[in-house]
Amino acid sequence: MIAFKKSAAAIAAAACLSSLALAPAAEAQTIKAVMHSDVKILDPIWTTAYIQRNFGYMVWDTLFAMDEKFEVKPQMVDKYDVSADKLTWTFTLRDGLEWTNGTPVTAEDCVASIKRWAARDAVGQKLMTFVLSVTAKNVKTIEIKLKEPFPPFISMFETGTMPMMPKHIYDGTDYRNNPANQKPVGTGPFVFKEWVQGSHILYERNPNYWGKDLPISKGLWNFDTVRFDYYRDANAAFEAFKSGLADVR
Repeated sequence: MIAFKKSAAAIAAAACLSSLALAPAAEAQTIKAVMHSDVKILDPIWTTAYIQRNFGYMVWDTLFAMDEKFEVKPQMVDKYDVSADKLTWTFTLRDGLEWTNGTPVTAEDCVASIKRWAARDAVGQKLMTFVLSVTAKNVKTIEIKLKEPFPPFISMFETGTMPMMPKHIYDGTDYRNNPANQKPVGTGPFVFKEWVQGSHILYERNPNYWGKDLPISKGLWNFDTVRFDYYRDANAAFEAFKSGLADVR
């Protein structure tokens, strides 16, 4: 049961959604969560703010994630292999992965995403000091060659936020010059629908998310939509929760 672990962890940390998973499905179509901060940028690798991380895990998925035993397991990756000399790692993507604009996820997308993340993230920068090359061997296969054996290699793919993004939209861009960042395209558990800065972000359940049928995803799939609300005043946020305008805080 590894699907959704990353996303559920981020949501639970931000909005305690796990406590609402027991709500009757008929009454739990939308959940409104008061967030600790306002989302400023719709690009999760461009800042280390926790609110961006939480936003990122709603919209995008990752190659690996941590399971309920805190062990790193494949997420978008179906299986992986390593050569006898520990220098060549091969990741094979799951079947049927697609972006929320309907296009299939490819190994080239993931290679571009890894490089984009590594250029910004401190963990990624450290990882790349051990990497010789990152290439797409075919549509579903990613090959990473190392300069020398590096035991924590897989664990570094789970550390931090490494969202997989479609290459044709995000490669070589940042939030300052990419109009697509106003309407993010991901392959995560939810689909971005609306952003009103200083007010809220609205998400809809992604019907094509690969992990939606696993037990760990069931509770969250009671909700058709999720809304992250931001209140500048802590008292206003508390009153919203007390009056029923917000479900969790």
